[in-house]
Amino acid sequence: RAFMSWIHNLGELYAKNLLLHIVFTFLQSVVFWFGDLNFRIADHGMHFVREAISKSQLSLLWEKDQLNLAKKKEGILQGFMEGPLLFKPTYKFDLHSDTYDTSEKKRKPAWTDRILWKLKNVSQVLPEEDTKSEEDSPFTVALNNYISHMCYDISDHKPVTGTFMLQFKPLVFAPLVTLEPEGEWSADKETVLCYSTVPDFPSSTWDWIGLYKVAFRHIHDYATYAWVKDNEISRNGNVKQVYINADEIPRDGGKFILCYYCHNLQSLTGISQPFQINPAPLLEKNYLDENPNESDGINRSKWSEMTLE
Repeated sequence: RAFMSWIHNLGELYAKNLLLHIVFTFLQSVVFWFGDLNFRIADHGMHFVREAISKSQLSLLWEKDQLNLAKKKEGILQGFMEGPLLFKPTYKFDLHSDTYDTSEKKRKPAWTDRILWKLKNVSQVLPEEDTKSEEDSPFTVALNNYISHMCYDISDHKPVTGTFMLQFKPLVFAPLVTLEPEGEWSADKETVLCYSTVPDFPSSTWDWIGLYKVAFRHIHDYATYAWVKDNEISRNGNVKQVYINADEIPRDGGKFILCYYCHNLQSLTGISQPFQINPAPLLEKNYLDENPNESDGINRSKWSEMTLE
């Protein structure tokens, strides 16, 4: 819900296209396969398997794990990834215990419960890998952890979970519009900002630049705005200057950012770095400037009453 609220701020049309692109890319690129896949440990006998488990020598069992063997032979499994099996086999336990099967069948422990994933033309990162694939891709996927939960005992299986991080790369690597304030800004002075756009940027006379408090929540939360065409005062090649009237700047100053709204794209297409606007001089100084005869004998208690009113 918070994500949808955020992308709505970028402009409804752009947001819908962005969300559709993300969903489509994800569905086309990622496959998760998980559950009780019922693969067992081949060749090794019961005594060897249990001994390896009790001595925490799980690596002795990996090469005979049927899923690992199948991934090397079966074409349908090519490309599927799995985290390291650093937890004990999750099957088969006596109910309500951490004891492997003591029934007459005495089933051999096995990693039957698995989580695999497969990505098409996407970077894949395992926890022990230090470098990511350099392949050009819309996002990267990293496995953060792959663990079993021995505390659950209502089944003869122990549940397994995997936590993944999917990070989408920026759809636009360079901003369409670059903005920055010129000089030091003060709430009692007219201010100037400059901006530049990428070639073939679809600007229009309805584009505007908004002044926002840092951490604004909605595109309409601007303190003030300026039409880029009407308020333009100069241009030098692709760099243009726009002014904002001092009367429209918040008097108390603070941390602000500038945002460029493109009418044709119906979205914010440029955001400046945060910058400081100095507050307007104190009301007392303004009062004394307007009433110089009272500068030496002003009644401070009267001044306090005036400011409170």
